[in-house]
Amino acid sequence: MSQTPPSDGSRRNAKGRERNRGQRGPGRGPDGGQRRQYSQKAPSQRSRRADPARTVAFRVLRAVSRDDAYANLVLPAELRRASLDRRDAGFATELTYGALRAQGTYDSILSHCVDRGLDQLDAPILDALRLGVHQLLAMRVTTHAAVNETVGLVRAEIGAGPSGFVNAVLRRVSEKSMDQWVEEISDSEETGSDAALALRHAHPAWVVRALRQSLKLYGRSEDLEELLAADNASPEIHLVDLPGVGQARLPSALEAGAVASELVEGAAVFRGGDVGRLPGVPEGELRVQDIGSQWIARALAGAWTPETTDPDVAGEHWLDLCAGPGGKAALLAALAAEHGATLLANEPTAHRAELVSKALAPVAAESWTVRTGDGRSISETGESFDRILIDAPCTGLGALRRRPEARWRRKPADLAELTVLQEELLDAGVGVLSPGGVLAYVTCSPHLAETLVQVEDTLRRHPELQLLDAHEAMASAALPSGAETMFAASADGQDDSISAKLVQLWPDAHGTDAMFFALLHKPAS
Repeated sequence: MSQTPPSDGSRRNAKGRERNRGQRGPGRGPDGGQRRQYSQKAPSQRSRRADPARTVAFRVLRAVSRDDAYANLVLPAELRRASLDRRDAGFATELTYGALRAQGTYDSILSHCVDRGLDQLDAPILDALRLGVHQLLAMRVTTHAAVNETVGLVRAEIGAGPSGFVNAVLRRVSEKSMDQWVEEISDSEETGSDAALALRHAHPAWVVRALRQSLKLYGRSEDLEELLAADNASPEIHLVDLPGVGQARLPSALEAGAVASELVEGAAVFRGGDVGRLPGVPEGELRVQDIGSQWIARALAGAWTPETTDPDVAGEHWLDLCAGPGGKAALLAALAAEHGATLLANEPTAHRAELVSKALAPVAAESWTVRTGDGRSISETGESFDRILIDAPCTGLGALRRRPEARWRRKPADLAELTVLQEELLDAGVGVLSPGGVLAYVTCSPHLAETLVQVEDTLRRHPELQLLDAHEAMASAALPSGAETMFAASADGQDDSISAKLVQLWPDAHGTDAMFFALLHKPAS
């Protein structure tokens, strides 16, 4: 017998049962009390299981927020454990990185949809809400699917209790588009201000200010939004073929869909598939490494000094002072082995020193050694070095596209500790630099306090040093098109100033991480 709804407008059916009592949700009713939020589905129709791809994303977010884990390390393991097909793995990856990347903006939106401070929400619930908001505002997922699947995720991973609350909040979020939310929240901000750009492009305002200052130094003031957008783009996978190690593996990668780099030799860009299945990757002969890092390692290995015109480096002793986890060290060791030089790779922590040893393993053992010790005590070895790489610990603002959670972890206060460490490492490196040698100071950050200011201060403390033009070393290590690209986005018209001799790479201009490179020389006499 058919059932007819009651005429009094209640939610009870003909048998007097209430179909869905709902949950207390955000917002106020006409009487000033909390209004009830009702699901569009009967209890029997609601999702009681979590979609596997969304479950992967949720578990990665939990590891990041609970354990300070890095998403790029946790996600691959979760994908393998879930045995997702390529399509679902792609969905999980975009959902994970997208929710982490825009976390600050999504939290601003959520704060307008929740009647309490976000700090009062249980962390798992907040992570689930961030995943739901990303689906609603930045992915091609229908409102119904985004809300229902997130509620199902909450029921399966957290419990039934908060599911009504999550349902109500996400429905409020769905009432506006991303542009409408940003416009509403930033209504009081001046268009183009750091605060407005921070909200729209999901960067902390202090990071936006730092990037603006750095771009201004290099004559690129008008490119701030392009740089912020590049930080939010899905990163490509860059490959490096270790020279002289085993058989060349890059041709096989190119056959599998990789595209040869136009910037430097031996590099390629891979945009699809499981990179771990490419020939040479399991053996360590072909590996993942940002092309900017490759470029700088090659530039140091081939750098000439004012006193020499002979590129022969046979017999030289090289140092990677901050070698972990071993990417640049492996390339430097391979280049050293190829030309008769040797490398000492230094790493302060034992477990990372093991990673360095594994990274160097494919290279001839007589060409390298690994030291476990504080780089600031490198003089204790009693050795001196002809070429030194100091890839110093830094804020990592140049790799935000690869580490989406980093932008929300770092604080301006971190600079105080990091810049002191960078200064001490530079002093230690200068102390063991052989007369006639060159020292490369490198950071994966464009922040002026970690780049230009450090170089200026080092030159003041060590007046015996000369600052070489790093562009020349980069150009000599580049393919012809790479040299053209580099100079097109370099310091503009700065004559003989210090900044004119520094190299700053950019994601939007070079397609690399925002690597900084300075080259210091100790004259032989």
